[in-house]
Amino acid sequence: MAIDFTWPVVITTALVDSINPCAIGVLILLISTLIVMHNDRRKMLFVGAIYILAVYVTYFLAGIGLLLFIQKLNIAQPLSIFVGGLVIILGLIEIKDFFWYGKGFSLSIAPRYVKYIEERAKKLTTLGAIILGAFVAAVELPCTGGPYLAITTWIAQSNILPVKALIYLLVYNFIFVLPLLIILALVYFGVKVQKIKRWKQDYRRWMRLAIGLILVALGLLLILIAYNLITFALQ
Repeated sequence: MAIDFTWPVVITTALVDSINPCAIGVLILLISTLIVMHNDRRKMLFVGAIYILAVYVTYFLAGIGLLLFIQKLNIAQPLSIFVGGLVIILGLIEIKDFFWYGKGFSLSIAPRYVKYIEERAKKLTTLGAIILGAFVAAVELPCTGGPYLAITTWIAQSNILPVKALIYLLVYNFIFVLPLLIILALVYFGVKVQKIKRWKQDYRRWMRLAIGLILVALGLLLILIAYNLITFALQ
């Protein structure tokens, strides 16, 4: 059975991934530190934009690297089974946090990295924002990488043209950083960081639930595709 996959699943997954509390929490930490240390909204906007761009580029390059790795070794089918099982487990952990937030194992950035990010933000330069963005993108992968890993594996096992694969990654990652850009703009135009932080705290359980459900669905679909029980036609 062939189903037209195309943009809806990519966009839906990216939208759900974009509200990840880990990514939003790090940006709030960065903005808060910049405002307290410098009290300069223009510098906050510039440095914050550079940081978000660095996150975008890092994730995009990681996606390209993963695509090339999978296609070069021709391991799309066995990897789909492994990734499918992995993202189902990650999804169940996220769903667990909807009911018992913070209890047991959770997908989060290690406290030592949070402390490092906070210290770096106090003396952040343009180059420092680029380095910090790349660093954060790497250390928050356990928290934010599940949906991206699933989508990238899915694209890798399809027969679409390389240009189309790149377009999927470009759009996915833009959607992923879009809430970060919106938060940065809101703070620049006067919205209090504390208000955004409270919103994140109030809705983080629901964010986790949405991410968890998407991960479980993607994991099941990857396994079904690997066994040729269902076929997705990417266009």
